[in-house]
Amino acid sequence: MDDACPGGPGERSIYKRVHTTLSRKHSAAGMSANQRLRLNSPGPASDSGESGILNERILVLIFESIKWDIHVLCAASAVNRKLRAVATRLLWRELCVYRAPRMVTALATGAPNGRLGGGWHALAKLMFFCCGCESTRHFRVSRPSPGHFVKESRFSKTSGRSFLTKKCSGDLLFVSDPCEHPMGEREDDLGIYRGVFRGFMRSKTRACLIRRQVKLEERVCCPYCGARVWSMTAARLVPKSAARRLGTHDGGLEYFVCLNGHLHGTCWLVPLSSDEDNGDDEEADDGCSDDADDGSGRSECDDRTVTDGSVSSISEEIAADGPPDQSLCT
Repeated sequence: MDDACPGGPGERSIYKRVHTTLSRKHSAAGMSANQRLRLNSPGPASDSGESGILNERILVLIFESIKWDIHVLCAASAVNRKLRAVATRLLWRELCVYRAPRMVTALATGAPNGRLGGGWHALAKLMFFCCGCESTRHFRVSRPSPGHFVKESRFSKTSGRSFLTKKCSGDLLFVSDPCEHPMGEREDDLGIYRGVFRGFMRSKTRACLIRRQVKLEERVCCPYCGARVWSMTAARLVPKSAARRLGTHDGGLEYFVCLNGHLHGTCWLVPLSSDEDNGDDEEADDGCSDDADDGSGRSECDDRTVTDGSVSSISEEIAADGPPDQSLCT
């Protein structure tokens, strides 16, 4: 096994851990003895330094049997460059399709060769990682809030439309519900949210940013793909509907959009009074839109709940087995 994973003791230790995990899951799924032999023994490609664990078909079968466990995929992609290449080329995409099939279908519609800006790994990270918050020039916090994995995420086209100006209303944007971070008794809770555009290179939002000659931020980059970002606050492209959707006051939010179309932002979550909580909300909707388009021409409910165990409806929550090793998914 050490020969299949050259490197220092740390890398070999991770390899053994992942190899053991995959082998157990592979056996538990009821695979044949011959298939288990292919996993643990070098195949015809052994002369080139490859082993059965690098067989893409076997890897797909293994991850299907464990329902695309994101924790295991994070660990597997950190073993060595060959497994990382397989994960980048194939496995992250399959995980995204399994976790949020309709959202992925909508995002991939019209994408050249089915490729997304920033890659499938960035989309998977965006689904399940709250990026945290530090002070920026338009949004100040008393202390940084660290990023973390989330057990469940809900993305919505309806929420996304609230972040688009009227001139950019033709764009398709999915935005998550804000992740709540308590900041102490004397401060409102901090809300951290994220989202993704479909076909950002051809979007009206990008065209508007280019037309206005908005400068890219110097000190902020995308936490999901590492690309440079625009501040929508600096660009004056934050509609009032975004504050209403998030439950904050005007000027109490900021968000960024990167060159690949990933959105991340923060806001102050203003506590609702009992009257506001029980009153009628003009902005409320039932999560369905007659003009929602996922590329198939059909109307559909456009609120999505993505879990780190499977796909679920809004009302169904699936608990995570346990926190993943965050150092493996940076």
